[in-house]
Amino acid sequence: MTDAGGGAHLALALREFAGSARFAQALTLLVIGFAFTTHAVRSLIGWPGLLAALGGLLALCALSLVARWRAVEWYGILPITILVFVGWCAASVLWSGPGANAPAATALRVAYLIAFAFLGVYVALMRDTIQIVRAFGDVMRMLLAASIGLEVLSGVLLDVPIRILGIQGDLARLGPIQGLFGSRNLLGFVALIALLTFVVEWRTKIITRGKAVASIVLAAFCIVFAGSPTTWIALGTAGVATAALYGLRRAAPATRWRWQIALLVSGIAALVTAWILRIRIIELLDARAEFDVRLDVWRELSRYLSLNPLQGWGWVGAWRDTAPYSWIELATGRPHGSALSAYVDVYFQVGVIGLLLFVGLVGVALVRAWLLASTRRSVVYVWPALMLVVIAVTSFAESFVLGEGGWLLLVVCAVKAARDMSWRDALAAGRPPAPTVERLG
Repeated sequence: MTDAGGGAHLALALREFAGSARFAQALTLLVIGFAFTTHAVRSLIGWPGLLAALGGLLALCALSLVARWRAVEWYGILPITILVFVGWCAASVLWSGPGANAPAATALRVAYLIAFAFLGVYVALMRDTIQIVRAFGDVMRMLLAASIGLEVLSGVLLDVPIRILGIQGDLARLGPIQGLFGSRNLLGFVALIALLTFVVEWRTKIITRGKAVASIVLAAFCIVFAGSPTTWIALGTAGVATAALYGLRRAAPATRWRWQIALLVSGIAALVTAWILRIRIIELLDARAEFDVRLDVWRELSRYLSLNPLQGWGWVGAWRDTAPYSWIELATGRPHGSALSAYVDVYFQVGVIGLLLFVGLVGVALVRAWLLASTRRSVVYVWPALMLVVIAVTSFAESFVLGEGGWLLLVVCAVKAARDMSWRDALAAGRPPAPTVERLG
């Protein structure tokens, strides 16, 4: 009886610990930190170590969800857009190829996609938006500081590349730098979302003014020395979006919809103008070499798109070292981990249908987040909208959003936007969708 009583007491203590807010907070930090350092983890301990760490995080998140089962509002957890897109990627197992083991490889890659989606859903369910902003801010400060520390060690103190992490040691030559992320473009992407997160932290008074200024300087330093043209374009777009939201939040509610329409028309006009002047913009950003690389990849991809235009070649996420990806790398003369565009990558892997579903996922999430950011009083609602703007723009020239940290960020923002402005709840109640009130605890 004593042993049984002790076991019951231990189980109750474990349940209370796993269901505590402090455990969810710590686990959220671990999830975000892991998702954005997969390159470093993979470089240091390989795929077996990364998958073991991922499995451990999934088990802990599942335990936390079970422990807090009654506190979670399960209705409408996932936006339909996420379910349909992931479902179509999973269905591509049926036609993936070439190669006898292609279906099995596709199934594993889809499971990898679902795993990070589950982590993103956990973060969105367990934490309020302001808590998510705080978690991202804490993690990004640590990752960027560690990246600069390693760059100083490699490029200034030792003047030797840290090849295992992909650090070239070019800080003394003013970059480009890679930090913990293996490429300057990914460092620029992370630094940009960090910069916007730090600004929101400052405006919501989550952190002190001094800490906010130091964090913003750190992120700006990383953006400048990464030297990523894609990041500069995304930064400019995010700046315009921030100014637009600033104006919309101060407009009278009766006239706000007119300003929304005006902004939509202006945005379309800006996109058309940017397309017409794309060569001049590329020259101003000194991005001719990067654009030529992308053009070569897209040209080779187009040769194989006509074979499977509707359904694609099957989901792989990051490219495998098999056909047709190895053929494309051979033709372009350099290795590639992606199509250097999330939209092109999705089109190639899961076809026109998959591309439309992916654009719908990003578009619906962005519209929801934008409406929340422009109508809700709390500044914290601006964060998901700005994150989705950065994702939408960066995805034209990079495929970060299709896996790991980028995919987790998209899922978190999409789930938060859907739960705060649910169309299903609104239709069930027979009224227009209205944003919910964000808890600031």
